[in-house]
Amino acid sequence: MRDLVYTAFMSLDGVVDSPGGGPGEEHRSGGWVFKDIEMLPEAFALKGEELADTTALMFGRRSYQAFAPTWRESEDHAAYKELPKYVVSSTLAEDALVDGWGPTTILRSTDDVAALRKGEGGAIFIHGSAELARRLSDAGLIDRYHLLVFPVLLGAGKSLFSDADREKQVLRLRESAAYPNGIVKMIYDVVR
Repeated sequence: MRDLVYTAFMSLDGVVDSPGGGPGEEHRSGGWVFKDIEMLPEAFALKGEELADTTALMFGRRSYQAFAPTWRESEDHAAYKELPKYVVSSTLAEDALVDGWGPTTILRSTDDVAALRKGEGGAIFIHGSAELARRLSDAGLIDRYHLLVFPVLLGAGKSLFSDADREKQVLRLRESAAYPNGIVKMIYDVVR
């Protein structure tokens, strides 16, 4: 069984929308991760630590279309280049996949994600893709959350968690740290 890990920059009020402010990110406060908060490398070390555990990446269609062209050329994301990638979309055409960014497979449904998760291999990390994360969480498919919570209230935007009426889900804190710039790292395992 493979773990599905959702990793995100999140505001204190639960918004994960447009943290980097790049192409395809339309939030009115886009780029909020880099505004008004002192940059401390240790607060962002989690992103580098994740690389050791990442054996594949997963995206929703919009996040894939925003990240793929940029991350393919980015030195900061070079380690992701040859990793297998999965895009969950019922509409993305095969000819819309970005060339030169490693093997990419389109999964057409949540059932396809569940089947992939049951297979052999290591952790699959989900970046961006708030709508996908909510769907997979509601389906009981997320195994772990890696969150960097920023001391900012955005008031509106895509939330990590849905407001669906569902059974209580218990999380177990695996690791946490607080940094002088107000960022808090929280890693939670989903208790099944």
